[in-house]
Amino acid sequence: MFIFAGRPHGAPTSGSSASAPTTAPGPQPTADNDLVHRIGRFTAGFGERGGYRAPTSQERETVTRGVTLLFDGDAGAARAELATVGYTLNILTDSVSGRRYAEIADGDGGSGRGSRGWGRVYADLDHAPRWSVQVPHPVADSRTELLGARVLRGAPGGVMVLAGAHRNAGVDGAADMAHRTDSVFHGVVDELMRRGLPGIQLHGFANESFPGRDAVVSTGAGDRATADAKQLTAALRGDGLKVCPAYAERCPLSGKENEQGQVAAGDDVRFLHLELSRSVRGDDAALDRTAASITTLTAHWP
Repeated sequence: MFIFAGRPHGAPTSGSSASAPTTAPGPQPTADNDLVHRIGRFTAGFGERGGYRAPTSQERETVTRGVTLLFDGDAGAARAELATVGYTLNILTDSVSGRRYAEIADGDGGSGRGSRGWGRVYADLDHAPRWSVQVPHPVADSRTELLGARVLRGAPGGVMVLAGAHRNAGVDGAADMAHRTDSVFHGVVDELMRRGLPGIQLHGFANESFPGRDAVVSTGAGDRATADAKQLTAALRGDGLKVCPAYAERCPLSGKENEQGQVAAGDDVRFLHLELSRSVRGDDAALDRTAASITTLTAHWP
């Protein structure tokens, strides 16, 4: 197991492995370790109304601090910190990729206290963190959570930040993770960007919202990831998708107001915002191909 090493803002990460943290014994591997199935089961119970309670600032900061401690190589301190707000740090080995992942989740596995809806974080334990995939609207943007799991295990060094409730589950839009900064989701993504990790955020649209197109590729509020966006567009088009490149022409659904994209632009960190039609998201083979297209980026992100 490598040590998540802290570093100054914007400094590059290493893709190499290192020694395991020695501060505390790691948890035992858990059963049910196919990432796609595991995440699908977690999100299957999300309802469109209810199931989200906005965290206090202290709760939000505590979960983010626990994630930070894990990234800094102190699994024992991370586990203790997370436990103060009812979160656990588990280890699982994905049965498809064979990689070990940390799973930061509500202590009861998603029911009861999990109804707070604060979400989960998965991180590759066999490689230093290099990139992130973000899923702010699971179930609401149907099956983006399943695509996120595929993307996570597609390349080494991935971190997945997964929202814990339907985007309409909170009061006054409180559970819409892409447009809030007072969430655990945003706190963790902000920490990843502080560390300079590039990220891709996954979204979905109804076919009738943009007839004749399968995807919109955008760099959000900034332009740091324009070269990456061009590469992703080429990969998706190579798979036969009709893509609107928001970095080069006017496209709807370009995510310019996305809060995580705003932070990435301010930090000069590479950020991609990907919208996919319902037709693409509704087909497992299409999800596999789309994940493979994204992996052409994540496999080489520094």
